[in-house]
Amino acid sequence: MASRTFIMIKPDGVARGLCGKVLARFEKKGFKIIQCKMLTPSKELVENHYKEHLGKDFYEKLIAYITSGPVMAVTLEGYDGCFACVREMIGATQPQNAKPGTIRGDLGLVGSTNVIHSSDSVESAQREIALWFGN
Repeated sequence: MASRTFIMIKPDGVARGLCGKVLARFEKKGFKIIQCKMLTPSKELVENHYKEHLGKDFYEKLIAYITSGPVMAVTLEGYDGCFACVREMIGATQPQNAKPGTIRGDLGLVGSTNVIHSSDSVESAQREIALWFGN
């Protein structure tokens, strides 16, 4: 059974011209790109997206970073529970801790300049897809 998940190529990934390389990894793995759009997100959208981090010491910096330039929002479709595979392909949050062969391990720089965000559960995928694409 197919399921969907959300990824966002962050401003550093877009600025470095990595969108095609990142998307190609998912396509090679068998994921289908269902929806894709490039935009510079509003502060309101990003605050809603990262609302679970409100009050954490990195929250304001994260909001400023994600709204600093264009991002690519993408809905991927894969097999049931595909979000777990996507998370494995992406690697650890901190690029310096991500294994080689993962997106962040191969392409990330340091800290929040880690190229990509992905949903961490079925519920967050549904919420994030609705938030970014309205469906």
